Amino acid sequence: MSDGNTGVPHPDAPHPDAHMVAAAVGGLMPGRVPAAEYEACPVTHAVRMLGDKWTLLVLMLLAERAHRFNELHRRVDGISQRMLTRTLRALEDDRLVARTVFPTVPPGVEYDLTERGRELLVPLSALADWVVKDRAA
Repeated sequence: MSDGNTGVPHPDAPHPDAHMVAAAVGGLMPGRVPAAEYEACPVTHAVRMLGDKWTLLVLMLLAERAHRFNELHRRVDGISQRMLTRTLRALEDDRLVARTVFPTVPPGVEYDLTERGRELLVPLSALADWVVKDRAA
């Protein structure tokens, strides 16, 4: 230990995977991330939205095909009508789900993924593959 090398990296030394973070976020993260910047980050918004209890399940059901509200409600055990409505509205606001109203009596409403929603299935599938692979290890 006389050479001063304790095997502990210096606190200012970059992490071995720093290049992957830099590639993901378009550069190295600052030493201190301002709270307002973190809150304004679109990735933060996406992770929060996808971390909602029901969002991923609703997205996966809509990936199969379009569903009417009551059909979704029957397929998602434990979700209230109010929470399904809130989840669908949030997905509409994020332009991931489209709501189509049919001129019938009573009006029929159908929910389907938008093109943007279908594009989201690609990284979600990669994430699911990663989780399954990690779990098997």
